[in-house]
Amino acid sequence: MDFETVMQELEALGKERTKKIYLSNGAHEPLFGVATGAMKPMAKKIKIDQKLAEELYSTGNYDAMYFAGIIADPNGMMEADYDRWIDSAYFYMISDYVVAVTLSESEIAQEVADKWIASGDELKMSAGWSCYCWLLGNRKDHEFEEEKISSMLDLAKKSIHDAPERTKSSMSNFIYTVGLSYLPQHEKALGTAQEVGVVEMKRENKKNSLLNPYENLQKEVDRGRLGFKRRYVRC
Repeated sequence: MDFETVMQELEALGKERTKKIYLSNGAHEPLFGVATGAMKPMAKKIKIDQKLAEELYSTGNYDAMYFAGIIADPNGMMEADYDRWIDSAYFYMISDYVVAVTLSESEIAQEVADKWIASGDELKMSAGWSCYCWLLGNRKDHEFEEEKISSMLDLAKKSIHDAPERTKSSMSNFIYTVGLSYLPQHEKALGTAQEVGVVEMKRENKKNSLLNPYENLQKEVDRGRLGFKRRYVRC
């Protein structure tokens, strides 16, 4: 399928109700409002096509950018490519669910995520922490340095309450994910979540969110999901 065909197909799949939901979460025009599940048949036909992914991502159309992440070749992208993508990610649904997800399937994931976490930029930081969530929830425990994950928990505990708003959410999710999916640091993550307590995240034109990594983690542990790993990250 070529670029024009994909754009026409995405437009046909768009729903006004879905579009309104995306707009309320921070998306802006252009977009069609395509549910992610509706993209699967087209993704199955195309599989991986990095050239097409780049064309789609560069449109600035939210649905095209999301679909680009599904068909991108994670190891076909260099650090400069990921930096270019994150620079175009204008809100969290792109930074955390398109760029971070694609990055998490690459061999340079931790290296790039570390750089973004240290950047001081809200969405880069959010994508960096989110990338680790996707990594920890999918890859085997031995693929991570325990000391590094431990020091990241320390950093999250120390800085979460003063972090940029969107970064707070990803950091909270990181603590939760370590506790659930990375067994070597489960106990420390549980303790960290307890010490962090409730985190207030301010949202523009919406009621503030109260994040509670300890409560969320404890619920999953009680359900017997400790050690959970996903088979796939991307749809």
